[in-house]
Amino acid sequence: MKAAASVDDAALVQAYLAHVRVEKRLATRTVELYTLDLQRLSQHASQAALALREVHSAHIRRWVAQMHSAGRSARGIALILSGWRGFYVWLGRQGLIDHNPVQDVRAPKAGKPLPKALGVDESVQLASHVEEADHPALEARDACITELLYGCGLRIGELVGLDVRAGVTARGWIDADAGEAHVLGKGSKRRSVPVGRAALAALERWLVQRAAWAKDDPALFIGSRGQRLTPQHIRVRLKRRSQLAGLATPVHPHMLRHSFASHVLQSSGDLRAVQELLGHASISTTQVYTRLDFQHLAKVYDAAHPRALARGRGAGDEGMVSPPPVAVPVVPKPKG
Repeated sequence: MKAAASVDDAALVQAYLAHVRVEKRLATRTVELYTLDLQRLSQHASQAALALREVHSAHIRRWVAQMHSAGRSARGIALILSGWRGFYVWLGRQGLIDHNPVQDVRAPKAGKPLPKALGVDESVQLASHVEEADHPALEARDACITELLYGCGLRIGELVGLDVRAGVTARGWIDADAGEAHVLGKGSKRRSVPVGRAALAALERWLVQRAAWAKDDPALFIGSRGQRLTPQHIRVRLKRRSQLAGLATPVHPHMLRHSFASHVLQSSGDLRAVQELLGHASISTTQVYTRLDFQHLAKVYDAAHPRALARGRGAGDEGMVSPPPVAVPVVPKPKG
């Protein structure tokens, strides 16, 4: 009986994954994460001698508590619950369950840490670094990748999806003459972003070197075997480049996207423009960069204002500017 239930559960999971892959057309990485989430759910259910359709909210809450006590972050638990919730919504639509056991279960509350961004000097230091020990093609490619991530604020998936030229099957490309990058972002939404002079110059150098490696793959960024680079490969190369450039913090691709957004906002103050450049569906997603911008202003204040050092700081006040005391006027009492 348990073996039959296990096979049935496995078949349901595979059917759901096929649904999100084919019908919802979710990204490959998202499907991989859903697969891991459902493997975790199946393990919990198996240990409790339950079929997936027999799970109740009490079971989900117990498993959430176990994950939390084991040290998993609130954000990580929320993502797992999201994957489970979607699976049970699908089961309900198939008429296989009467109630979604994840529907009313919430992850523990989490703080909202600021995204990590480089300073302007650090970003320029990374982009300008030349690694002479590398093969000229590697150096030209990595420099171009860095310039596009920082200069255009691209997501790693958008960067990897770039092709050498526009085409019917191309997910993205760069129009060097117009100075624009056309990318396919989240939700299969296309957008165009300007490409700066430094990035265009880096692109030109890379295309010269790319010709020696080019085979049949139309990808803009390829390895020595002529195949499109993977996101993981780019992460490793960027981390290595940041260390060789002497940066104190290892850099990942999304950090350059955060840096792009923060620096554009600091210079322009135009939050709506930053939203468009990043391809955010909601302005609330972009508003986190106003906190980064304020943090930058706070550091400038601390370094430059003669009264800054006189301010007392409590624990957790780092980077926060206290408002100046408000003078309360003294109103004389009327005579008589």
